[in-house]
Amino acid sequence: MQSIHPEQVGLSGERLQRIGDWLRGHVDAERLAGANVVVHRRGETAYYDAAGYLDVESKTPVAPDSIFRIYSMTKPVTSVAAMMLYEQGAFQLDDPVARFLPEFRNMQVLVGGDADNPQYEPAHGLITMRHLLTHTSGLTYDFFRTSPVDALYREHGISFATGRTDLADMVRQLAEMPLLFHPGRQWNYGVSTDVLGRVVEVLSGEALDAFFARHIFEPLGMPDTAFAVPEDKLDRFTAMYTSSTMLPPPSMGPEPTEVLPEPVGGLQLFDGAAGRFQAPARMFSGGGGLTSTMNDYLRFCRMLRGGGELDGVRLLGRKTVDFMRSNHLPGSMEDMGEPRFNNSHMGAGCGFGLGFCVVLDPARAQTMGSPGEYFWSGMANTQFWIDPVEDLVVIQMAQLMPSSLLPLRRELRSLVYQAIVD
Repeated sequence: MQSIHPEQVGLSGERLQRIGDWLRGHVDAERLAGANVVVHRRGETAYYDAAGYLDVESKTPVAPDSIFRIYSMTKPVTSVAAMMLYEQGAFQLDDPVARFLPEFRNMQVLVGGDADNPQYEPAHGLITMRHLLTHTSGLTYDFFRTSPVDALYREHGISFATGRTDLADMVRQLAEMPLLFHPGRQWNYGVSTDVLGRVVEVLSGEALDAFFARHIFEPLGMPDTAFAVPEDKLDRFTAMYTSSTMLPPPSMGPEPTEVLPEPVGGLQLFDGAAGRFQAPARMFSGGGGLTSTMNDYLRFCRMLRGGGELDGVRLLGRKTVDFMRSNHLPGSMEDMGEPRFNNSHMGAGCGFGLGFCVVLDPARAQTMGSPGEYFWSGMANTQFWIDPVEDLVVIQMAQLMPSSLLPLRRELRSLVYQAIVD
């Protein structure tokens, strides 16, 4: 990956080297198999480093074209696809999703009982497109294990991470499940963006993989981003690991109540290169199904940083991107019932835009950054953020499940921002 001298864009090369030391420290301690980081400022790549391997057995080094499971970093791509259709007048944010997916006309909300004896009432309103884009729909995830609703998801096989059926059929099955709350009342992470992907299919008349390829990946020059990894690219596909010593991950609420032990090394294979992401794909999960590379995802982020345009190719108008990175919640995520999502800085001090988390107050979020920064991450320890104040794009990729095992997201922010010297 070509880079300039960091000092040309107001960064200290000496201080940026701390990122490499940090990466190698995690790899040497066997907390990560491999990882890479890119820091892009003022339109230039100022820093790239990688440590470790695609898999610990082969010892193939991580490179800019190594392919990672980006999981929820798929969500911004799906949100961009939807907003491309929004620009064409295909929908408004307050349009009911049932206008495009009639199965969502008569939703029920769980108000009591448990998964064996649930108690419902009719939803007070319809789920809107804004609710899908901001995770205020009342939908959830099967793997959370925090409510009878996710238990019902598991009982009925509601999961977009499997290939047992296609997107349209899974969305129809999902619509038979109750909501966690009345639409718009709370913020809750869930399968909203998977439903949004299905809306993209209905509005465009194209399968989601075809829409992404034709309208986003090919125009931007992202040849290695897809819902599955073909055989001729498997030699670049990373293996995914979990910890053999840190499970279950430590729990932590809004405030620490105990001194947590230092993470201990030891990796266990979770999913090899020939796992469920091997081509062909049947389920096109707009919420978490893509694989990508550092090279490719940097081009996607640069498009957003450029107000919807990259190298003469425009996907979105500048005002659309500004609209997406504005907070669309009535307050912060904490105000909407999420004080500290995923044991990270997301919650207090953060809002949510149309596809991204948005920093409102770095001090409240307890992490370095700028108001207006927007970002998201994936559950196997991938992340990106875009800081318009500092004209900064940062991406980090690793493959460790779950992401709560290590505080990589917050640690990297400190390492990057301490290197700004202009």
